[in-house]
Amino acid sequence: MSSKNPKTQQKQKGTPKDVSISPKNAQPTIKGDDVIMVPVDLPLRADGRSPGEMRKMYCKLGVFSQADGSAYLEIGQTRVLAAVYGPHEMKGGRGRSLFDRCHINCQYSQATFSAWERKNRPRGDYKSLEMTAILKQIFDSAILTELYPHAQIDIFVEVLQSDGSNYSACINAASLAVIHAGIPIKDMVCASSAGLINGKPAIDISYNEEVASGGGPIVTVAILPKSRQILSLESTGRVHVDLMERLIDTAIKGCELVHQPMRVAVLDHVGHLTDSTDVPSAIDTTER
Repeated sequence: MSSKNPKTQQKQKGTPKDVSISPKNAQPTIKGDDVIMVPVDLPLRADGRSPGEMRKMYCKLGVFSQADGSAYLEIGQTRVLAAVYGPHEMKGGRGRSLFDRCHINCQYSQATFSAWERKNRPRGDYKSLEMTAILKQIFDSAILTELYPHAQIDIFVEVLQSDGSNYSACINAASLAVIHAGIPIKDMVCASSAGLINGKPAIDISYNEEVASGGGPIVTVAILPKSRQILSLESTGRVHVDLMERLIDTAIKGCELVHQPMRVAVLDHVGHLTDSTDVPSAIDTTER
């Protein structure tokens, strides 16, 4: 005759032998015959990305035949066109030219149909003037301007569709256009944004995340990948000083992720140029 309590046997029978949760993917792992659904809070964003994951990116060089250099870039639903003209003679007469370096002229504009709310002016507002100044500051530092004294380089950037991280997308597109124009540059300029999503730093902030943050901090960083030199650091919103360093480090990691597809696009374009300019092998035309 068994001395064990039948209620205790029934309770032990329904208890799993071992339940463990892997911290890597936060998925429950259950050993035994019984199955228990363990609720796990996955650190995913509204669009399904992890905090360190960027949106799908596509870029192409040489989209305009009229410009000396051009590029098209998509990151998520943000679409940007960039065109570069020059180096050419300084507009407005030689008296305005710089004797020791070239003048960088930049213009940022956003199509009236690019955002959810239709814009009244494609350029000339506060944000457009601010972005124009940022582009000029970045490429004044990145381009070897001392090689073209008394000259001018024009960089035009147009946002066709806005879905967040416009600043970084424009900087990346302009960098590709400058490279396509054959203008000597210290390194490929890469930019990325970072912000706080659910209290954690995340890269490549989308438009919905910008709205949901309610004016929260968003940091945009532009760097030279090889030397990791910061060319530009822009911040919107209020952020505690203890979080600022984490946001900057997160944005720099985003720049490193952006550098890979940009580098591949440049190499693919150079490869196509090399294939199209190959000299055909000599054909023997001697009489037989």
